[in-house]
Amino acid sequence: MDQNAATDQRDASSSKRMQRALELAARGRGSVSPNPLVGAVIVGASGDVIGEGWHARVGERHAEVAAIDDARDRGADPAGSTMYVTLEPCAHEGRQPPCTDAILAAGIGRVVIASEDPTEKASGRGPGILRDGGVEVVWSEGADAAAARLLNQAFRKHSRTGRPLVVLKSALTLDGRTATGSGESKWISGDASRELVHRWRADLDAVAVGVNTAVADDALLTARGVAAARQPSRVVFDSSARLPLDGRLVSTATEAPVIVIAGAEAPGTRVDALTNAGVEVVVCPGEGADRIGSALDELGRRGIASLLLEGGATLAGSFRDAGELDELRLFYAPVVLGGADARPLLGGLGSPRIDGADRALNVDWRPSGDDMLALARMREW
Repeated sequence: MDQNAATDQRDASSSKRMQRALELAARGRGSVSPNPLVGAVIVGASGDVIGEGWHARVGERHAEVAAIDDARDRGADPAGSTMYVTLEPCAHEGRQPPCTDAILAAGIGRVVIASEDPTEKASGRGPGILRDGGVEVVWSEGADAAAARLLNQAFRKHSRTGRPLVVLKSALTLDGRTATGSGESKWISGDASRELVHRWRADLDAVAVGVNTAVADDALLTARGVAAARQPSRVVFDSSARLPLDGRLVSTATEAPVIVIAGAEAPGTRVDALTNAGVEVVVCPGEGADRIGSALDELGRRGIASLLLEGGATLAGSFRDAGELDELRLFYAPVVLGGADARPLLGGLGSPRIDGADRALNVDWRPSGDDMLALARMREW
């Protein structure tokens, strides 16, 4: 085998191990936020996998430690091995001790890292400590590095801005309408698409709607019919704090958190009534896009790193005007509604010119039952 062929073979093997680490990391969805999703694979001198691990739940073992423990449980000695990990190992003391300490103590000789940690307390420290301890540190490139960054978009945005990643979800007709003029929308999308939405609710930290949607639909906004480590927080943008006390959201506030984003004009009696019913009321000043920014800051301070936006055109348009739509998940159903008063996806100010429109960085199309799902990434963190 010539040198180029041998290099290609090693690169393919390394990518295979990192892809496995990414698969393991994804198992922590819905359980580790606001921490990152992390997976690790340990490969012995023979080239065989001797240990695997992932960060399974917030506050519990990190992926690197879990993989080292797994290797020892299998009767393998990780000394001199190679670890593939999707995020740079931490070097700070938190709920868990530094992963760099565990790696050095295990005698691991080489660590391949897919992506950096953007947090100020972590960025670059772990790899530096490992190098100082005699460990060879290698950074992944290309598709593996990109996949690792995309896996942790919520963590990356929250770390850099303090705000949650905003994912707009909607079901549309082929002619781009989300409801009839009277507001009827049940059901544009099919069963498979609605089931997928429940999976997203379980994976993300919070679900948001406007008060008009909350009142009209009286929906629970919880994850149902899917395995969920915890229910998302339910967020209602409600400037006047008029969310009905006898509605399903308020009556289930003790089962899953409900947060009302109110304006300064909200009557104190309404705020007190919601608070007494177990709802957290957060007063955010400003209107439209200005209120969106302050609301996201408040949600981020509460540890909410990802937000599934399910509201109507007014709320979605305000998020777009505020520049806070990070990702779109749009189900296109095989129906045509028509009608000048049928409701669009986005309201708000919009763009007066085509050349000023927001352009997606990437769009992935895939079938969802009889619907077609468009996954559009608007920003990368």
